[in-house]
Amino acid sequence: MRKFTLFSDSSCDLPYDLLKELSVEIFPLHYYFGSAEYEDNKKEKDMTFKEFYDRMRSGEAPTTSAVSVGQIEERFLTEAKAGRPVLYVAFSSGLSTTYNAGVQAAKLVKEKYPEAEIYVVDSLAASLGQGLLVYLCAKKADLGLSADAVRDYAESIKLNICHYFTVDDLVYLKRGGRVSAATALVGGLLNIKPLLHVDNDGHLISIGKCRGRKTSIVALADSLKGNAFDYTSDVAFICHGDCIGDAELLKKILVEQYGFKKVVIGFTGPVIASHSGPGTLALFYVGGKR
Repeated sequence: MRKFTLFSDSSCDLPYDLLKELSVEIFPLHYYFGSAEYEDNKKEKDMTFKEFYDRMRSGEAPTTSAVSVGQIEERFLTEAKAGRPVLYVAFSSGLSTTYNAGVQAAKLVKEKYPEAEIYVVDSLAASLGQGLLVYLCAKKADLGLSADAVRDYAESIKLNICHYFTVDDLVYLKRGGRVSAATALVGGLLNIKPLLHVDNDGHLISIGKCRGRKTSIVALADSLKGNAFDYTSDVAFICHGDCIGDAELLKKILVEQYGFKKVVIGFTGPVIASHSGPGTLALFYVGGKR
């Protein structure tokens, strides 16, 4: 029986059904089209993922906001009053202020309830990389481990959560300042697809480029070469920016060539996709190093 409440936030991009299966509570981040605000709650209540990507493709440019200290404090208070320990696996501090909000909220609650057990982990991860860490923590929690024991486990393994991804159109990375306008223009003309990953500081960095979409998909799988643990092939996560065919191709490679036992495919959620765009394809697994 689980001994604590496990939290994450919506940037973990775990599908809603899997969040329920894992008994993970989330703090929703928000995104905006103009002045209209939407909650990234994974239920697709405000807007379906398909509608979101269609609006991006039509030229609309969404913006995003982090979870507030107040939102997190309210939930932590409920758990503290009930005497339930809390573990919150948060969005990378290298990409968002959400982790810092969690730390501040925990401090405020502990001022009122000094005995409250509240642990906040900086995942140094994003999207289903964060989701994979949450998944692994949930599995440990279901074995009966305490909140602090699972916290220690998360800290020990988080830098083994590998993130490799590519995008179909550099214009969205240009908007976010990740690539220059010149790079985006030349890349589009030459069909160049970047390869990127999240480093040990939780930052997004470029590690190479490929010509053509299929080549970039194969390159994602090739990241496994020389970087696998004995248990790497237990599970992999794939997220996609409304390009399910490409995600299925990557899954096929992972199963047939690398022997993966479980491959979970999900959408890149609106908060992450606001910065990466339609056609984003990412692979996450437990490796020897990031």
